[in-house]
Amino acid sequence: MNDYVTLSLESHLFFARIMKEHSLFLEAGFPCCEKDFIQEADRFRRKFEELLQDVVRISDGHIQESVLHSGELVTEFTLPAEKRTSSLSGIPINTEITEKTRQLRCDSVQKSNCPLFQPVFRINERAFRLISELIRFKERILRSVNSGKLFTANYPLLIEHIIREAKLYREIVEQLLTNRNIRYQNFYETEEFWNQIMMEHAWFIRGLLDPSEAQLIETADDFSKDYARLLEAARRQDSIANGLTERTLEETVKYRDFKAAGAKGILNGQISSIILPLLADHVLREADHYIRILEAKKTRGGRINGTL
Repeated sequence: MNDYVTLSLESHLFFARIMKEHSLFLEAGFPCCEKDFIQEADRFRRKFEELLQDVVRISDGHIQESVLHSGELVTEFTLPAEKRTSSLSGIPINTEITEKTRQLRCDSVQKSNCPLFQPVFRINERAFRLISELIRFKERILRSVNSGKLFTANYPLLIEHIIREAKLYREIVEQLLTNRNIRYQNFYETEEFWNQIMMEHAWFIRGLLDPSEAQLIETADDFSKDYARLLEAARRQDSIANGLTERTLEETVKYRDFKAAGAKGILNGQISSIILPLLADHVLREADHYIRILEAKKTRGGRINGTL
């Protein structure tokens, strides 16, 4: 019961924020003539914001310490990035949710999660429906872009990328809804998933930096090649035998530091790019999430949320 409530809340605290930001990035990327797409993306942004707000409201004392301290929920850049992005895009962001998230305490504060089972189950049902709707919307956008009927400032691959992340979120919620004895998928499938995500982040960063940022572009390209090699090694070898998880963790810690420096540089106006500040923080939080998964795998005793 405790695992069910805690894993549910942790999943939503991370992924519902990711989904509302996907919606914001889609909204900001449409030309002003695409009013219907803009309004639909804004509707999803508001719905996931409401979901996240409701999750935060009941999460205090029910979250693992490792999650709260990982940086995957909020970073030092999240609040200023939200404020700057809202100012730049004209899209409102409820920054109070971020403030409340920063105040959450870990599950050692309150042991009994039993009274929360029914409210959390209802949140899971609500999230499953909402995620499914968002996936259909993203897929419609991708079809329209690929057929030449819609322009967006977002790469087609980025739209595919955020569809895959939404499908992972839905898979996690579906598992929570159908099986209280939560089972984790093969860890190496999860590792492959997130290595692919990290590689694509490097491609997006490389493509969104100003051409004058030659050194940063080269560094991003190097990271994309490193993750491509990790993916190839995982396909060809035994991950346990060759210490691939340890290599991946080392690489991702370095990558997280690169992303953190990038988020700081973009916020301070020291990096020329077309990267929204919140996008820089968004990819940083995903690296923090992946690092926690890898570290939990190393300890073998931790609950590895996000790998269902």
